Amino acid sequence: MSLQFPPAIEALVDQFNRLPGVGRKSAQRMAFYILSLPPAESEAFRAALAGACDTVRLCSCCQNLADSELCPVCRDPSRDPAVICVVSDPKDVAAIERSREFRGHYHVLHGALSPLGRVGPDELKIKELVTRVAEGTVTEVILATDPDTEGETTALYVARLLGPFGIAVTRLAYGISVGGHLEHADELTLAKAIEGRRPV
Repeated sequence: MSLQFPPAIEALVDQFNRLPGVGRKSAQRMAFYILSLPPAESEAFRAALAGACDTVRLCSCCQNLADSELCPVCRDPSRDPAVICVVSDPKDVAAIERSREFRGHYHVLHGALSPLGRVGPDELKIKELVTRVAEGTVTEVILATDPDTEGETTALYVARLLGPFGIAVTRLAYGISVGGHLEHADELTLAKAIEGRRPV
């Protein structure tokens, strides 16, 4: 008979186990670590989690994570709103920002097209991107989805939708390995990919 923990611990382990890349044993270690914290530290952890869940929302412009109506990039007057870099996830924004090469705005799709995963255009923030481009102030859209099957499919779909607007639609150059993910690319590779972007 396997060892059973109290229901509250099992529930905590189950929640950690739902995180991407976290197996059952890692989830148990995380749960026991949290339970071993001094009261002040565990309360700080609880407050940080509750604060993030209560205050973080989507930027009304670019769909990135924000704690107000607009994210910090969209609020920054030094950024160029005429150039939009389209990414799959908020973590990709963080990766590109580390390169310090891009000074435009972003648009976060919150996923990639995946027929097998039943993710279609309506599950992504594609309509919001088309609406931004239709306003007529955008001159270039850089497609920075991952260079894997889903990312390429998404980039081609978005490029086709934006074609009638007559703007430049470019794709990151491939210093990034095919099948890789932006979040794992180093800053120099991302900077060169942005600098060497190509038309779609």
